[in-house]
Amino acid sequence: MRHAILGAGGVGGLVGAVSARAGESVVLIVRAEALKSHPQELSLESPLGSFSVPVECASSVVAPFDVLWVTVKATQLDAALRSVVVEPNQLGAVVPLLNGIDHVALLRERFGHDRVVPASIAVEAERVAPGKIVDRGMSPRLTLSSIGETRLAPAVEKLRQFGFTCQFSPDEKKILWTKLGFLAPYALTTTAAGLPIGEVNRDPAWRKRLEAAVGEVSAVGTACGIPLDASTILTFFDKTSPGGRSSMQKDVAAGKPPELDAIAGPVLRGAEEHGFEVPATRELVAMIRGKSAAANRG
Repeated sequence: MRHAILGAGGVGGLVGAVSARAGESVVLIVRAEALKSHPQELSLESPLGSFSVPVECASSVVAPFDVLWVTVKATQLDAALRSVVVEPNQLGAVVPLLNGIDHVALLRERFGHDRVVPASIAVEAERVAPGKIVDRGMSPRLTLSSIGETRLAPAVEKLRQFGFTCQFSPDEKKILWTKLGFLAPYALTTTAAGLPIGEVNRDPAWRKRLEAAVGEVSAVGTACGIPLDASTILTFFDKTSPGGRSSMQKDVAAGKPPELDAIAGPVLRGAEEHGFEVPATRELVAMIRGKSAAANRG
């Protein structure tokens, strides 16, 4: 199968590296100004295996592909899509692995409903340099909509053989809200605090904020039709590697724009729609906006 990776960061680089190692054809779509300097290979360091594998690089999607993996930050999605210049019918499946929920409707408007396969991934993968990916955490967990099972089963099986935990689910809304239920409290609290999750858990004030944020996202998800259990989410955080830091936290520290609308937006808008308040989430968002502005001024 031919794979195009739109967004060769931690997640895209991981999927691309594993797919290429399994014998798939992989093309990384990178910015035009970075095309000449980007290495024509991906190197992966992972508890599941470490290796380097050759790949192609291009600045735009101009040829047919079986799978277009969309793995950019939500803040970069509009700009990234300008590099996709093929007709939608030249793409077998479009698989977004973005944070948040709202990107699915945007992509389906562009590529067609059945071609876009909503999905989520849980992984601690980071691009430490162009073409160099480090996976520091648990076995990657990939959940995809059953709408893509026939088209994607062969590609997903190769990820599974490497060590991914993969499943197809018929409930697209549940796929997205389940991830958000864990991601929103984790990203917002660690970023606002500037602390890894272990220190958040140990600090009584920050633990209280974390618990409040979990309660709020659980209430909003449930009101939106996807029951989320706050105790299950908190138990997960209790067992998470204490040194874990969210990608939002890393973005703010690096002076990059945080994915606040993608991650906090569904919680804020869902609460407003259903008529209740989410003060902890609003407080964390305000704190992060302040930190981000200060980092950019500095």
